Amino acid sequence: MILFLILVLILGLIFIGVAGLAFRQIGFSPHVTMLILLATLAGSYVNIPLFKLRTMMPTIKEESISFFGLEFRIPQLDYDEFTTLVAINVGGALIPTILSIFLLWKLPSVTPCALAGTLIVAAATHLVAKPVKGLGIATPAFIPPLVAALAAYLLPSSSPSIVAYVSGVLGTLIGADILNMHRLPVLGARIASIGGAGTFDGIFLSGIIAVLLV
Repeated sequence: MILFLILVLILGLIFIGVAGLAFRQIGFSPHVTMLILLATLAGSYVNIPLFKLRTMMPTIKEESISFFGLEFRIPQLDYDEFTTLVAINVGGALIPTILSIFLLWKLPSVTPCALAGTLIVAAATHLVAKPVKGLGIATPAFIPPLVAALAAYLLPSSSPSIVAYVSGVLGTLIGADILNMHRLPVLGARIASIGGAGTFDGIFLSGIIAVLLV
C-alpha cells in the first residue's frame, strides 16, 4: 500500500513537472501555471449543467396473456422517454477553452494558423471519436495531440507552441464533443459531460502534449 502511494506521488509530481513545462513554454509564469493546474484538477470534478436532450428509447416489455388457463409472456416493443443532461466539465473543457481564447487575444497574429489547426484536429478527432453506450464520446488520447503538433509544425506561425495548444484543445472539443452532440441521446447516458469522462484526457492533455511535441 505504501509503495502504491509513493508511486502515485511520483507520477503526480512527474505530471505536474511536464504540464508546468508546457504552460511555461506558451508564456505562463510558474505561479500562474500552478494555479492553472490546481484549478484544472479541482475543476475536473465539477460539471456545469447546460441543457437537457430528450429522446424516445426503444425498450422490450413483456405482456402476459392467458390462454386456456396457461399464461404466456409475449415480448412487446415499446418506447420510453429518456433524458440526457448535457454539462460542461470545468477542468476538462471550460478552463482549456478560456486559456485558448486568452492566448489568441494575447497574440492575435497566430489566430489564422490556430483556427486552421483547429479545423484539422477537429476533422481528425471526429473520425476516431467513438460513442460508448452509457458513457458518452471516447477519444484516443494520442491522436489529437499528434495531429495538433503536426499542424503547428507545418503551418507558418510565429508561435507554433500556441498554435499547438489552441489546436489541440479546441480541435478536440469540437471534433469529439460538439460534432457528436446529436449522438448523445441514443447512448443511454444520464449525464454527458463536455470535456469530461472519455474526452478529459483528449482535450486537456492534447494541449499539453502538443506543445511539448512542437
